[in-house]
This record gives sequence, structure tokens and C-alpha cells, in this order.
Amino acid sequence: MNSLILGTGAYVPKRILTNADLERMVDTSDTWVVERTGIRERRVVEPGQACSDLAVEAAQHALIAADVAPSEIDLILLATCTGDSPLPSTACLIQHRLGAKRAAACDISAACCGFIYALAIADAYVKNGMRHVLVIGSEVMSAITDWTDRNTCVLFGDGAGAVVVGQGTEGSGILSTHLHANGGLSDMIQVPGGGSREPASEQVLQGKRCFIKMKGNETFKIAVKSMEEATKEALDANKLHMDDVDLFIPHQANMRILNAVSQRLGLAREKLMINLDRFGNTSAASIPLALDQAVREGRIHKGSVVLLAAFGAGLTWASAVVRW
Repeated sequence: MNSLILGTGAYVPKRILTNADLERMVDTSDTWVVERTGIRERRVVEPGQACSDLAVEAAQHALIAADVAPSEIDLILLATCTGDSPLPSTACLIQHRLGAKRAAACDISAACCGFIYALAIADAYVKNGMRHVLVIGSEVMSAITDWTDRNTCVLFGDGAGAVVVGQGTEGSGILSTHLHANGGLSDMIQVPGGGSREPASEQVLQGKRCFIKMKGNETFKIAVKSMEEATKEALDANKLHMDDVDLFIPHQANMRILNAVSQRLGLAREKLMINLDRFGNTSAASIPLALDQAVREGRIHKGSVVLLAAFGAGLTWASAVVRW
């Protein structure tokens, strides 16, 4: 038995935050942001809008596309690092709101690699007999962004994407997934405060320890190397070459990273899926957002070989190959 992606869905908040808007908030410029990141705008939630709100919208679109009812879902996996609250898991809130009464539910925390990690788990469960798994990547990165830090606030956006994974025949579907981590480099990308190591306190808030911190230059080098290695690993595992890939959907982190990875792989530009100019870095939502867009634009069709690759906090990196 093989596992197939039966349907995709996505949702982004209505509010658009442009680089021009950021110019009024922090010492930056549209030219500086575009040259360094390739991002022109991003979506940001309205007050009171949370991770589960975005996730439910994306999930409903995916269920409709897959022609699967909530009652037919066996497991809900939510990839996120910005859940509604520490307890309960945001996946349980989504399960209730969807009316997926028979589904188990839990969150997966692997930052920008979260969707591929969750997809790998869904793949394993379906191959072992489970009927339908709902995989969601949903993030409200604006909640952990320091809007006075121009090095990070220009990067992130909010959004959600989802897929329904179900049973299929051999030769198509999720061909392989590849997951990696190196906790020794955890200080490259982190939110140091707000957990059990540094519980929420006046000191944590004043020190802005509850916001994302990044070592930009070091992260760039490792990201390029790791995504290249994960991509080649996925190709080798399936005896494929880059010429066999119809569409490469990388985590939408930074245009400089995507350009560097593409050049190292010898990837034709028309095979690279890019939407970070409109949505920025949406962490775990990044790949499913781009995947849904590619499907709806007709860039993916039956038989297409789609390659996914990501890099994120942890540090984590991952890849997957899907034959549509």
C-alpha cells in the first residue's frame, strides 16, 4: 500500500504588510528588503486571530479538494511553533472545530521542517493501514517577531496550508521522506524565553527573550548546504536526477538561499516554485502554502514528480519526493 496526497488547501490572513509599511515601523527600506530577501509583502493576522483559525480554514479547503469528510479523518497532525497556547495541543482544538470526532490529534514541533516531518509520519501511518491523515502547517510568526529588529521582522509572515493523505497504489504518491536534526546548533535560530528553561516573566519580556533570534550569516551557509544534501539524498533514494523533477518546492525562507540551492543543484528556473515575495517566511506553513498554489495554478498534474526540501530551527532539515 502506498500513501497519496488526495487534496490540498491553504489560507492566509487578509491583512497585507508591505515593505513600505515596514519602513514606517523600523529602519529599513523596500530596496534593502528585496535585495536581501526577495520579499515584497507578507500576511499578518488581525488581533484575536490565532494559529487554529488559520489551520481550520486551510484544512477545510483540503478536505473539500480531497472529497473527504471530517468524520473520515483518523489522525490530525499540526506542524507549528506558534500554537494557540502551550496546552492543549492546537491540533485538538482544530479536531473539535472540524467535527473530526474519531480523529486522534497532536502537534509536531520542527519549525520550518515541521510539515515534511508531519508528512513523513502521515506516510508511515497510511502505509500501515490508516485511511486518512490530515496534515497541516499553520503559523502566526508575527506573534514571536520583534517588530523593532529589522534583521528578523522583514522575514516572517502568517499563513496555513494543509493536505489530506490517504491510501493509494504503488508507483505514485509519497515515494520517500528524509528527516535530519542537529541540536548542537540550536542557538542558530531560537526563541529562548517563555518555556520551562526561562519561564514567562517580567525579565523575559523586557529582554525580548520571547521573540525569535537568528544568527543570519551562519544560518545562511548551513541552510544552503543542508538543503542541497537533503535534496540529493531524496533523489538518490529514488534513483532520480534533477532533470526528472517537474517541480521543486523548497521552504520559502530567503531568495538568496533559494538561488544558491538551485544553482548548486543545476535546477532550471521554471522548475522552482517561489511565492515568498508575497507571503514571506511562514515557517511550517511555507511548503503546504506553495504546494497548494502550484496545484491550483496547474503546475502539478497526474504523474508530476514533486520534490520538497526544508531547513529550520533545531536545527532540522528534511526532504520528500512525491509522484502526483
